[in-house]
Amino acid sequence: MTEKTIIQTTDASQAIGTYSQAVNSHGTLYVSGQIPLDPKTMNMVSDDFAAQCHQVFKNLKAVVNAAGGELSNIVQLTIYLTDLSCFSTLNEVMASYFAEPYPARAAVEVAALPKAAKVEIQGIADLGTHG
Repeated sequence: MTEKTIIQTTDASQAIGTYSQAVNSHGTLYVSGQIPLDPKTMNMVSDDFAAQCHQVFKNLKAVVNAAGGELSNIVQLTIYLTDLSCFSTLNEVMASYFAEPYPARAAVEVAALPKAAKVEIQGIADLGTHG
């Protein structure tokens, strides 16, 4: 039987569908896709791509922290962008939240994201004995 702990925090945007913010299964944290919603207002933080990236990383950090981890515990990210020409901005913003060694990552362009977001990021973190 799989043990799983549902992670929920008010410091990140609330789920807007039938999913949990994150699920911890035996020390592996699966973080649902985060979009740039301000957790206090549940509105898009800005139309600016860089500002949206910052909010997404803040939301990811809040969820991982709620599980007892840090961003440095993230081992894999999947990033969805509505415009791949923003890739270099994404890299600049990401570098302000992560240090080497960076997590494994995929970045793909998609036609649309929930609430007209320009970026969505999901991740997997290794909490080891944490959480």
